[in-house]
Amino acid sequence: MELRQLKYFLTIAKCKSITNAAEILHISQPALSKMMKGLEEELGMTLLLRSNKSNELTDAGLIVMEYAQKIFSEIDNMTTTLNDLTNLKRGEIQIGLPPIIGSLFFPNIMANFHKEYPNIKMNVTEYGAAKVVKSVKDGELDLGVAVLPVDGRTFNIYPIVEERMKLLVHHEHRLASLKKVHLKELKDEELIFYHEDFALHDIIWKKFIESGFEPKILFKSSQWDLMSEMVAANLGVTILPESICNRVMNKRIRIIELIPITPWNLALITKKDKYLSYAGRTFIDYISKHSSSRIVYNLKL
Repeated sequence: MELRQLKYFLTIAKCKSITNAAEILHISQPALSKMMKGLEEELGMTLLLRSNKSNELTDAGLIVMEYAQKIFSEIDNMTTTLNDLTNLKRGEIQIGLPPIIGSLFFPNIMANFHKEYPNIKMNVTEYGAAKVVKSVKDGELDLGVAVLPVDGRTFNIYPIVEERMKLLVHHEHRLASLKKVHLKELKDEELIFYHEDFALHDIIWKKFIESGFEPKILFKSSQWDLMSEMVAANLGVTILPESICNRVMNKRIRIIELIPITPWNLALITKKDKYLSYAGRTFIDYISKHSSSRIVYNLKL
């Protein structure tokens, strides 16, 4: 059975005449009759009651007409859905966000994006930045937010945030009165640090090694508010991105510039050899378009 046969059958059912249907379909009446006869033989049932004046549907013909209408209705729905997808009216995105980054930047982004594209569904998975990179590489996620650097041979990279890391100490700490502190001065300090599955763990650790020592880790966490509150309790010092420091309101904490400068640069990444949906591309374009607004902090330092 072919869709063309069903389409022609529906035209006959509407016209109640093979002759009139043939004129509408721009085919010969004998050819149309032969095609309908073939359809009846394939189904093993008579669909049309033929007479000189009209062609009425049998009970079987009514059933075929009902299902044929449903089939073409679903085809129309499919076409409309594909057109909607092409026109960015609908779609779905699998995106990975590190917890700290997600809470800082993306509530406003997602709210505004949803207002503009209400039929695009965003499925958000929270992973540490290192796992986000791996999941994008493995194809589990369409795109993710990563801490740079990442491998430019594997990923398309769309920068969105450029910041510096800063030092947080208790207001009575020996370094609290300084405007700038070199990493070497933290050799004997106990640090509130990041878990190993966070990209910042490796970034900051490498900086300490380059300064000539391994840091003394007192406690590891994935929650920036807990890390800053532990500093406020004078349990140790920590290093956090500038955007997080801007949210720290505790008067017992001093925020100090770090030397050498330790960048914290974020980017959306996609896998180079993986197809990215229209919805995914729209989300990237949307963030790029608003990268200089208050939605995404783009601090060129």
